[in-house]
Amino acid sequence: MLLLFFAVITAFYGVALGQVGLLSADEPRYASIGREMARSGDWITPRLWGDPWFEKPPLLYWLVAAGQRAGLGDDLSPRLPVTLLSLAYLLLQFLVLRRLEGERIAWIALLLLATTAGWAAESQIGVTDLPLAATFNASLLLGLLWLETGSKRAALAAGACFGLSLLAKGLVAGVLILPFFVFAWKRWKELLAPAAAALLVAAPWYGAMFVVHGRPFWDEFFVKHHFSRFADGALLHTQPFWFYVPVLVASLFPWPTVLTLIGPACWSERRRRLLASVFCFGFVFFSASANKLPGYILPLLPSLCIVLAAGIETAGRALRQLALAALLLGLCPIIATVLPDALLHGLRRANLGEVHWEYFAMALPFVLGVWWFERTNNRVAAVAVVALGSAAGLLFVKLSAAPVLDHIVSARGLWRRVEPRADQTCVESLHRNWLYGLNYYSVQPLPGCAGSSRAVSITQKPGAMPSLSPRSMPMTK
Repeated sequence: MLLLFFAVITAFYGVALGQVGLLSADEPRYASIGREMARSGDWITPRLWGDPWFEKPPLLYWLVAAGQRAGLGDDLSPRLPVTLLSLAYLLLQFLVLRRLEGERIAWIALLLLATTAGWAAESQIGVTDLPLAATFNASLLLGLLWLETGSKRAALAAGACFGLSLLAKGLVAGVLILPFFVFAWKRWKELLAPAAAALLVAAPWYGAMFVVHGRPFWDEFFVKHHFSRFADGALLHTQPFWFYVPVLVASLFPWPTVLTLIGPACWSERRRRLLASVFCFGFVFFSASANKLPGYILPLLPSLCIVLAAGIETAGRALRQLALAALLLGLCPIIATVLPDALLHGLRRANLGEVHWEYFAMALPFVLGVWWFERTNNRVAAVAVVALGSAAGLLFVKLSAAPVLDHIVSARGLWRRVEPRADQTCVESLHRNWLYGLNYYSVQPLPGCAGSSRAVSITQKPGAMPSLSPRSMPMTK
């Protein structure tokens, strides 16, 4: 059964992984740094088109560089390693939970997390949120295993995974882990060995960066992208305190209905109270931060899904919540229509289109499946029906939206138009998302038009698509 599940989820995550070019500004920028690492052989200093780039630590760049060295190409090397890391974490979560919580809760937590929109989407793009979520939660679960069983191997493995989480996105993992120490402080002497393992993994890169770059690395990496990112809105990602409430609901799609099943069983055991504490503390921490992006709360989803799994498994009745989750799958055609516009202009300005009852009629077989298995007291199978529908619905969204995303959101299509005359093209004006993507696919960034004699310019007006046009060159005597 476990092999069948991972075969299905691997196909779900892996289908058409490279059908859409790299998106936004972050994915092509991180991919460019990883590609440069692979080509230069310098696996210490991240560089963006030759210049040191101190914004993030190297774990994602190493994954991209490994993909490049393995011959995955420019579209798969940033994404496939992240997908494989996601699958590795899901397997670890199941194996650890099966030992700590039993088979049923382990299965429900696995089905929930693997088919939430947030985890599934982040498992298919090359940004830092999934590497942090996977390594941090691996450390947390292995730490729980140590607390419950006293296993020294689990403690050392937890420390090593925590070291990787520090290499995934910096000090944020050190903040999110604080509730764990509240529960484990009486055994602080036993934490010295995993702490040493974490330092052994993370310290060499940080030490090398300080030796090579000194104060500029400190100022950019720690001061600007850690302390300032939390305290002020200079990075232009400011959002209200309640921002993550709707983000969490959307990330849990189609499962937010099961939030109503949270009850005493979710905190009846110490390990569940710890996981609930990690989620609540992290949610407040990210909400208090001045800068907010939707992917920031991804590391909190595994803990929440495990707590929810306990609530679902012990609930007397869950028919209403699971049936509503299955019915929400009728929103998938709407999501497929809205997604390109939302990524291009923002969700607030996206056209939501019309809602047709036929969409929800397509979800009825899954609702009936939930009813049947709940009627026969097979809760895990009822959850699996919704999970199967979620995988099918999210796959439909991906395949339906992919051609549009590749055309109007990714810069890959723009590069295909530019490539035949790249040596005659310059950039007049281009949104940063498109500029980073274009530079990634061109490998050598195209020059700006100011002072250039190139005959073709790329221009983009606010809210419009980029266009190529001949330049009117000044007359020379």
